[in-house]
Amino acid sequence: MRTKFFYLVLIMTTFNLTNNVHCGGNNLNTKIRRAAFAGQFYPADSSKLTKAIDYFLDDAVKDDFGKPIALIAPHAGYIYAGQIIADSYNQIKNYKYDLIVILGTNHTTAGFNKIGIYPGTGFQTPLGISEIDTQAAEELIKEGSDCVYNEEIHSKEHSVEVQIPFIQHIFPNVKILPVVIGESNIKLCANFGNALSKILKNRNALIIASSDLSHYPAFEDAINVDKKTLEAASSLNTEYFEKEISTNMSEDISNLVTCACGEGPIIAAMTAAKGLGANNGIIVSYANSGNCLIGNRQKVVGYGSVIFSSGNEKHQKDVFPEVSSEQKIFELKDSDKKSLLTFTRRSIRQYLETETVPLARGFNAMLENKLGAFVTLRIKGELRGCIGYMQEDLPLCEVVGSMAIQSAFNDSRFYPLTLDELLKTQIEISVLTPYKLIGSSDEIVLGRDGVVIRKNNRQAVFLPQVATEMNWNKEQLLENLCRKAGLQSDDWKDAQLFTFQAEVFEESEFR
Repeated sequence: MRTKFFYLVLIMTTFNLTNNVHCGGNNLNTKIRRAAFAGQFYPADSSKLTKAIDYFLDDAVKDDFGKPIALIAPHAGYIYAGQIIADSYNQIKNYKYDLIVILGTNHTTAGFNKIGIYPGTGFQTPLGISEIDTQAAEELIKEGSDCVYNEEIHSKEHSVEVQIPFIQHIFPNVKILPVVIGESNIKLCANFGNALSKILKNRNALIIASSDLSHYPAFEDAINVDKKTLEAASSLNTEYFEKEISTNMSEDISNLVTCACGEGPIIAAMTAAKGLGANNGIIVSYANSGNCLIGNRQKVVGYGSVIFSSGNEKHQKDVFPEVSSEQKIFELKDSDKKSLLTFTRRSIRQYLETETVPLARGFNAMLENKLGAFVTLRIKGELRGCIGYMQEDLPLCEVVGSMAIQSAFNDSRFYPLTLDELLKTQIEISVLTPYKLIGSSDEIVLGRDGVVIRKNNRQAVFLPQVATEMNWNKEQLLENLCRKAGLQSDDWKDAQLFTFQAEVFEESEFR
């Protein structure tokens, strides 16, 4: 079963705001805002964090959309959104900036309706301290009527902090300006966006709007809603963006609680970018938490990457996944098998090294077919983990990555795989055909058929190769299948039996 990995859940506390400080150089201090979410939203270990960012940047969308003036990047945990965050940052890594303004959203403080600027000199993560441009902060306080210094609004806010490790990794010496937008009021955000564009006119600056997209609809609903939200954002038309969000929220989409939890930062970034000459918005990439190898598709959160730049309009590529259930003719080539095996090993290794997982994308249409699969791990021929997914509702490329993670770390018969063991591990994939109910055990062909037993709400499965490997006859196969399901050894005689076949391949075939 595709179970969710245990991941720390952030419980946000509501604070009452009592100490807004409005302006003046004396209000700035030497405070460093310490990392509050290392080990929760991203790895706390600096080596793991660096490797995670490198993994994501290596897989990031590679294109030339021109030098970004502003961008939208998600702020969810890296294990879910890290790849889409990297897609945004990959568009800026070949350019130079003197200042990066990070626009976070207010998750913690009800009633705060201002623009909160951190009144200190730096933000810390496991990668070091990013220096705050205090002169730019002072100018923004003077220019923006709603801008205030406020330390408390930043203390438990993750939407700014999540962006900083990527900034530190790509631009280790760039100054930052961390801002939290109190609410998504369009007038507040537009006024602030105009003030921001004024103070950035003579600076080589980048604006980052930190925002996730839809929260908690089902997978396909999220794709439909998020596509409309991102298309509206890329238009650089704030009124259209607001109208699209309002329309989507009024359509009674099940479990949809927001279309963008950084709506305010997006509006402010759109406004400021236009004031700085942006005339072009490009959607770089999209995914949601249902695409994650440890996610599920019942309630998801959407993530999108958008850049705003000036110059000639670029052709917009379709970055949204198909929601069709139509299957393509299935025939695995050797190159397909190699791709799946490479991805399973990569998935395990990346989790071991970085506490994150890759996004299953870039596969050909064949490997997007919705099929079940098992991933089996062996060391020196001995079983080290085996878990499968038998439903036909997920793309095969996602299934093998997910089952690789589950086999390595969630098989209750074994302790979690270690990095040293991975070097000795042989990976085998079994791609399954649909299974069918049979009327009698006589229909089972040993070595060809996998078998599923169901009785009294208990179930167990053996892959086709198990009987051959264990040298079992048919009765031994069925007795052991009963024991695996927690049944009496002869319960197979009046249980439901299903058969299926599998295309089985392993790494040793391609060395």
